[in-house]
Amino acid sequence: MENVVELTPKSTPRLNAPAPDFEADSTQGMIRLSDYLSKWVLLFSHPADFTPVCTTEFVALAHISPEMKKRNVQLLGLSIDSTFSHIAWLRNIHDKFGVDIDFPIIADLNKKVASLYGMTSPYESETATTRCVFFIDDKGLLRAMLYYPMTLGRNIDELLRVIDGLQMVDKNSVSLPANWHPGEKVIVPPPKTMEAAELRIKEGYECTDWYYCKKAV
Repeated sequence: MENVVELTPKSTPRLNAPAPDFEADSTQGMIRLSDYLSKWVLLFSHPADFTPVCTTEFVALAHISPEMKKRNVQLLGLSIDSTFSHIAWLRNIHDKFGVDIDFPIIADLNKKVASLYGMTSPYESETATTRCVFFIDDKGLLRAMLYYPMTLGRNIDELLRVIDGLQMVDKNSVSLPANWHPGEKVIVPPPKTMEAAELRIKEGYECTDWYYCKKAV
């Protein structure tokens, strides 16, 4: 049979499970994921250094890095290129685009971290990581994951929106509607008993019906 890709078992990250810890070399020296406990971490992979789509992403990420810091978020990049390649590429971004990358880029030549997080797909490439994003909270739990094909650059504003959303949920014990942005109303968790459902529409929320009520925060 032609065009059959033989799959091998890989780790599958699980939402709300502890994010797999690792130690790796980076453009800022050896780092360990667990060193960032008490911070949120946005761990993302890119296919390769010195590629056009990845370059646009890194320039955009550098622009939102100050906003991430305000939210107690540590950015961590990764590809299976060497540290020397990463350094040369970051210097090139500085020289050609006038942008400094202030967060570590992990060199994952042995694919150790990529394997832990399922960052590779034999259907796209045997030698490069795909565009994965993992949102890890300040307790070390994996809270959200996004995957993009190699040909599609990420919406960097969406990464910030997801962080804002997750932190809003944690702080206020609410849910968020489609296309939510900070400053907009949030969803009150629906009641779980008949008695609570009867009371809900009398509790002063903006209700369409007993199961769908919103409030400002």
